[in-house]
Amino acid sequence: MVKFAHISDVHLGGWKQQPMQDLNLRSFEKTIEICIKEKLDFILIVGDLFDSAYPPIEILKETFAQFKKLKEANIPCFIIAGSHDYSISGKTFLDVLEKAGFCKNIENFEERKNEKGEAYFLLNPTTYKEVVLYGYPGKKSGLEIPDLRRIKLNEAPGFFKIFMLHTTLDKAKGSLPIDAIESELLPKADYYALGHLHIDFQYLNFVYPGPIFPNNFQELEDLNYGSFYIVDVNTNSLAPTPELRKIELKLKEVLPIHVNITNALTATEQIISEFEKHELEGKIVLLRLKGQIEQGKNSDIKFQQIEEYAKNKGAYFTLRNTHELKTKELELELQTESEKAEDIEEEAIKKYSFENPTDFNKLIPQLMNSLSIEKQEDEKTEIFNNRVLDNARKIVNF
Repeated sequence: MVKFAHISDVHLGGWKQQPMQDLNLRSFEKTIEICIKEKLDFILIVGDLFDSAYPPIEILKETFAQFKKLKEANIPCFIIAGSHDYSISGKTFLDVLEKAGFCKNIENFEERKNEKGEAYFLLNPTTYKEVVLYGYPGKKSGLEIPDLRRIKLNEAPGFFKIFMLHTTLDKAKGSLPIDAIESELLPKADYYALGHLHIDFQYLNFVYPGPIFPNNFQELEDLNYGSFYIVDVNTNSLAPTPELRKIELKLKEVLPIHVNITNALTATEQIISEFEKHELEGKIVLLRLKGQIEQGKNSDIKFQQIEEYAKNKGAYFTLRNTHELKTKELELELQTESEKAEDIEEEAIKKYSFENPTDFNKLIPQLMNSLSIEKQEDEKTEIFNNRVLDNARKIVNF
């Protein structure tokens, strides 16, 4: 028997608002607490532990503290990079975690050619108890998918086979207009531990657990909370079947409030009046504004006053979404008589030169003009950048 956790898309450091970032960290802490309490054999983190390849130091400190608890409980962690914490250089803070003995990155593959001269990737196994694990990292913009169509496994007969992938599966993408790996093209495994899509999804033995905490406004509306799976497998069975148990991480209640706005001048009072109908204490308030503004403009809505009201009523945090709020006309509030970009630029340079009188100001128009150089078709970015810098150096005689 083996019992393990299937976790993905933690995205530590993803939220920019501190209260939401704190909740994301708390979800990870709660996940680790549960894993230790359940006395798991191991845990899987299937990509995007971090929201970037180089997370802030504060996030790293908190992450290391949680992995230290796992290590002290003798629960190994197997991990792969995702599309967010993947680096084309191959160097990320996942390496630091591994060198500290907190986890093992199971990405172990080599490129080979078959008898026809066609290239493919051979994945080597990581063995633990009665299990073998294979993994391939996620990459930016789904660039891992062409690779996955050319993957083979270095087989290890007699073990329960887990394949960790951070990618989009064709059966799970729904109507999304993106490339996806065809499930039938993947090598055979007993359990496909998937990450990348922020959904709770199962198809045969292909499983997405969803994020451990929603990563944006829309996900908070759709998911309300995070989750992961604990998987039990009787590896002594002739046909071992994974038994899944969903663990829900309900740290705060989400309260969606939708308000239709037509008059921006009275919208603040309208929104607060809507808030008064609800119990806000301890909740994440999701304010979604819709409609077409007939009077006033967006800036007439006093969001700071609205958020302060919610805070005084005990709301944990208020997030707003105005994507569906339209104005009758696009208003450009420019303190200039002309709407041409060149004239606006000229006026800004004049204002700066007046407020900061130096001989260098004479060079500003030439420098601005040098920055308008267009990148040539098929010109490499590095060559283009160097060309722009060379022009700028000539102007300032540097």
